[in-house]
Amino acid sequence: MGAPIIDDELWALIGPLLPPPKPRRKKYPGRLSVPNRAALNGILFVFKTGIRWRDLSTKLRFGSGPTCWRRLRDWQRAGVWSALHELLLAKLRKAGELDFSRAAVDSSSVRAVGNGRKTGPNPTDRSRPGSKHHILVDANGVPISAILTGANRNDVTQLLPLIDAVPPLRGVRGPPLRKPKVIYADRGYDSEPHRQRLRARGIEPVIARRRTEHGSGLGKVRCVVERTHAWRHNFRRLRIRFKRRADIHEAFLKLGCALVCWNSFRRTEQSF
Repeated sequence: MGAPIIDDELWALIGPLLPPPKPRRKKYPGRLSVPNRAALNGILFVFKTGIRWRDLSTKLRFGSGPTCWRRLRDWQRAGVWSALHELLLAKLRKAGELDFSRAAVDSSSVRAVGNGRKTGPNPTDRSRPGSKHHILVDANGVPISAILTGANRNDVTQLLPLIDAVPPLRGVRGPPLRKPKVIYADRGYDSEPHRQRLRARGIEPVIARRRTEHGSGLGKVRCVVERTHAWRHNFRRLRIRFKRRADIHEAFLKLGCALVCWNSFRRTEQSF
């Protein structure tokens, strides 16, 4: 299998965001550290294929599995993936491909191999351990914010946190965008107190109500968030949670959102 070498354009965006390497000791400096680009290739290989870290081969121009794992952990702590996501959102807005006049929210559950932080009994999988990805997208399906919780958390509990997690959307002159005008959601978000809180923030809630007939008509505007879930599930590490550590899975979740934004931006460039 060929190595998924990161292209030069994306590397030009990620490289400046990475923290500088630790200075080497003058006496007994040890082996040279793995280049950041090689480690990032290893991270992407694991992210896309789902293989175990220890099976990562250095023959494919990657670092070792433990080295790539440590870089992923350290870069998550440094906020690299969040900064990359915010940067790509600004580029999409500058290109006119970000429509935040309305947004849609939804969640998807994934099985967790073992327990750990932010896992819980999945009511849709015989109460096996699982996690839930909560996501907010714009009118085009671009992921704006994402949150990881246990699979037993109700969707409505993450509605306001998803809005609070929206980064400042820059890219054009004027103040950055921080909230959509309209929120679309399914019956899992039906809550009158949450509707009132959204209106207090200047956001119009369009949420299907429980115990009503199907056919609310929201599917034609909410389909974009379902499509975004399908895009993210192309990355095998987001289909199943293998690690007990929540910060590692959250790093993959943020990286997945950033790569979806990057793919959207590349499609925009190719259309011109």
